[in-house]
Amino acid sequence: MATYFAGAFDVAVVGAGHAGIEAALAAARLGCRTVVFTVSLDWVGNMPCNPSIGGTAKGHLVREIDALGGEMGRAADANTLQSRMLNRGKGPAVHSLRAQIDRRDYSGDMKHRLELQPGLTVKQAEVTDLAQTEAGWQLTTHLGAQYAARAVILATGTFLDGKIHVGDVHYASGPDGMASAGRLAASVKALGLPVRRFKTGTPARVLKSSIDFSVLERQPGDDRVVPFSFDTLTPPQNKCDCYIAWTNDATKQVILNNLERSAMYGHHIEGVGPRYCPSIEDKIVRFPDKLRHQTFIEPCGLHTEEMYLQGLSSSLPEDVQVAMYRTIRGLEKVEIMRPAYAIEYDCVDPLALKPSLELKQWPGLYGAGQFNGSSGYEEAAAQGLIAGINAARQVQGKPPYIPLRSESYIGTLIDDLVTKGCSDPYRMMTSRSEYRLVLRQDNAEERLLPTGYALGLVSSERMARFEERQAQKQAELARVQTTVLPPSDALNALLAARDTAPVATGVKLADLLRRPQLHYDDLAPVDATRPALPDSVTEQVEIELKYAGYIRRQQAQIDEQKRLECRRLPAPVNYAAITGLRLEAVEKLMRVQPQSIGQAARISGVSPADISVLLIWLEKSKTTGDTLENV
Repeated sequence: MATYFAGAFDVAVVGAGHAGIEAALAAARLGCRTVVFTVSLDWVGNMPCNPSIGGTAKGHLVREIDALGGEMGRAADANTLQSRMLNRGKGPAVHSLRAQIDRRDYSGDMKHRLELQPGLTVKQAEVTDLAQTEAGWQLTTHLGAQYAARAVILATGTFLDGKIHVGDVHYASGPDGMASAGRLAASVKALGLPVRRFKTGTPARVLKSSIDFSVLERQPGDDRVVPFSFDTLTPPQNKCDCYIAWTNDATKQVILNNLERSAMYGHHIEGVGPRYCPSIEDKIVRFPDKLRHQTFIEPCGLHTEEMYLQGLSSSLPEDVQVAMYRTIRGLEKVEIMRPAYAIEYDCVDPLALKPSLELKQWPGLYGAGQFNGSSGYEEAAAQGLIAGINAARQVQGKPPYIPLRSESYIGTLIDDLVTKGCSDPYRMMTSRSEYRLVLRQDNAEERLLPTGYALGLVSSERMARFEERQAQKQAELARVQTTVLPPSDALNALLAARDTAPVATGVKLADLLRRPQLHYDDLAPVDATRPALPDSVTEQVEIELKYAGYIRRQQAQIDEQKRLECRRLPAPVNYAAITGLRLEAVEKLMRVQPQSIGQAARISGVSPADISVLLIWLEKSKTTGDTLENV
């Protein structure tokens, strides 16, 4: 094939899914000449798995992406069909926003945002070859165009040597019938990257008119819709309902009778599937005593009749899928528009990555999203944002930005991947963060917006609005801690209505807000001096008062962890030469090459005794370590 030189860029991004979008926008916004390649401009920001953004822990990631200057939250708000805050019955640490999204409108919106970004070139082309050069990297497309880039970000999603499985039918493909990136996969392997095989899946899309909604449980959106972006001034509106259905014994029997025809149980799939998002046949096998499994029936958009059956992903043959779905009450006459499928794809071992998401042995090459072994749109977007920031900073001769796990879920996600690795597609959960009471979604802007501003991704206008909200919060905290309400019939009637004790003497507003039965809005009838404040401000005031003791305790743990993070380790280190380390610790430390004592302590197989040995070695070698500079 004849080739020709088509242009030179500072940063090239391969893939325009959720990771590629954030990577390309971040690099361009930081002043780098950037190009993003996609196999189809019609599927920028595609949602091949489910038509939603957010969810448990994932909503935290979207809020953090927004606070750092990313795009996902704003685009989600602009294309919301229905919004719900999950886990409202639990503590604020696990409250997570989730929104149904119009997938085609979201895709078109994101494409337009890329097109409007100064300094960013958007190209429909399949990158087939990747090669190192003295100046950086060379990318070749399927049409023979060659591009030079000083840094490259691989955000290939499930396209890298993608293979679709539906029963005993198997063929090379990306998601939604798009072409598989087989030639790029071969090029990545030829570079020597540690590649492995993962698998994910998706349920069928079915015709709305073939569903009997009258027998299903309706699930409306929240009465008060909360946007993802702190900068969205007009909250989205609920436009659609979702519905809940349940499998039954007949569903289970259809699956068991045809289990050997499943691609997974027929041993046609080599890749490792997601532990926390199993297919319906995997649920039936793994939980044989469970009487039924829930499915959420969700809209794919306002201008389509396709409905999504969340929780019923499968690799069974299409005829079995029809029989299985039709055993479910309300789906007796359901018509499948797109069958469920499983997809295998190549990804890299994330232990080969630095915390900056640069490949350790391939300078200037970064990974993001499912290429790094994670799953989920939100996890992908978070990594894309960090990879884009760091690729740009490398080109500009600046140190990388490393988000700490003590300051964000993004930091937790990346630290887990590059320090612990993953044996199956990594999914973010609130339980993965030991600091989740401090890393709440409501305070994501407070935690990260100043960093986004310092990096250059947040405007001075937005920073000023944030500072105004912070001033409002501090003023309101001071007011409720000094305002005393005298005992009155009205106050005690309110307290009785909320099942909490009456008062016989004056009581501070702050003390009332600390009672678990009372919320900020409940006190409005007896709080004559309260100012008009945004909901986001009053929410933080209440949480900080109610959980002050717990927050202080966790902040002390964070401060101690940061002390360990500041103890830098040189790189590379021959840990086998350090006397006193156990053999397992030597093996793990040599593989990961941690950047700090804190990171070393989180490596599986490295004990507290090993950390003590490292600290003594650092002192003896007078390598005391510099402070980690994030920006």
